[in-house]
Amino acid sequence: MISLCLILVPLAGALLAAAWREDRTRPLWLPIFGVIHAGLAAALFLNPPAVAAESWFGFDPLARAVLPAVSLLFLVCSAYAVPYLRLRAERPNRVFVALLLTVLGLLSAGHQARHLGLLWVATEAVTLAAVPLLHFNGTPRAFEATWKYLLVGGTGIALSLLGSFCLGYASLHGGGRGDLTFAALTAQGAGLSRPWVLTAWVLLLVGYGTKMGLAPMHTWKPDAYGQAPGIVGALLAGGVTTVAFTAILRVRSVVGAAGEGPVADRTLLLLGLFSMGVAALFLLGTRDFKRMLAYSSVEHMGILGLGAALGGPGVAAALFHVWSNGLTKGALFLSAGNLHRAAGEPTMDAARGMARLTPRSAAIFVAGMFAITALPPFAPFFSELQVVRAGLAAGHGLAVAAFLGCLLLAFLGLTRVVFGVVDGRPRPANVHHARRFRETAAVIAPPLVLLGLSLALGLFTPAILRESWLAAVRQLFPTP
Repeated sequence: MISLCLILVPLAGALLAAAWREDRTRPLWLPIFGVIHAGLAAALFLNPPAVAAESWFGFDPLARAVLPAVSLLFLVCSAYAVPYLRLRAERPNRVFVALLLTVLGLLSAGHQARHLGLLWVATEAVTLAAVPLLHFNGTPRAFEATWKYLLVGGTGIALSLLGSFCLGYASLHGGGRGDLTFAALTAQGAGLSRPWVLTAWVLLLVGYGTKMGLAPMHTWKPDAYGQAPGIVGALLAGGVTTVAFTAILRVRSVVGAAGEGPVADRTLLLLGLFSMGVAALFLLGTRDFKRMLAYSSVEHMGILGLGAALGGPGVAAALFHVWSNGLTKGALFLSAGNLHRAAGEPTMDAARGMARLTPRSAAIFVAGMFAITALPPFAPFFSELQVVRAGLAAGHGLAVAAFLGCLLLAFLGLTRVVFGVVDGRPRPANVHHARRFRETAAVIAPPLVLLGLSLALGLFTPAILRESWLAAVRQLFPTP
């Protein structure tokens, strides 16, 4: 029952926010429901319920390993949303607040979906709910980015629906009943029709890979992240992409049970490395620090794909990276939002010398850059180190070398943009524009908290959290 509340409580909050009359006080519902959701997620994390094998929804080990990270990210971002929306008082916030809570409820549904059809419905609903959030600024470029997100994302969702049909037919063709729960598909295992399983795998990987932003299906990300408010970018990078990744993990478990695990692993390995390579090359050329964060997200989705290809140890490392990347990228997006409002433009040419104009946000932005590029003792260093160890243990030395090479190129690209923004002498127009933005504690504390959580996760990873990742691995790779 509590697991169902993770879905229903945010949706009830969305209805309340939509009915609320005052724009000024409406954003307060975000942290209120964020606290409730985080409390429910923590209670389920500490005392995980038993989930029946035939259940269509449930807080199973995979949901337990990931959903609390999404809830924690939303809670901190919701605290940031209150001062942000007060700064943006010229824009109505009824739809924005209601849809943020709707996205949280749908993400909870997606992570807990144990039925292939319900997983698709939740993912499609998240896609549609996020559309108005992207064009909150109302600029022509924001509308263009929104349409690109809708068209590219819609294509991916259509392919994943076709893949779901193929996987259902693989069950029927193999003598099954067409039961689309992941437990039933995995139990049927070798009885699934292998040609249809492989067809389904390709379609589902491309479909949900589009939602993750894996290259070459990443084309929506630079525009969407570049034009969306920082809080929306943080939730897209740490929440929406995560539900697509867990969908791929669930499908990979079925494909492995059907005897085609090595094929799935090879495709994930190649797609992960390709994403990292593409992202690194674009990072070396971009001059927009918000688009930089989009390409960094493409890189880190590649890391998740690579980890998922390396068996149980790799999946555990990838789940660790879901937490470390989500928290760190959240700090970067929120601090980048501060820099953007102070400078007026998100490019290196327009925004320079921000260390003088917004010293606190600039410091968090630089620290976040070092954290996301795996500087110890921040959490991404340890999660990426586990990916390296899993790759070496699996005998993928060349893949690990390519992985490290991509990380180096990404580091060079990120430092080029970040220091180009914070260093130098501010333009007179920037000085005038920055006077209208004050670095209050309300806009500094949330990204600082996320950065502190990334540091704490790297230094003191709780044993119960590691145990949750291992429990998810046991669910995905059951022993005979």
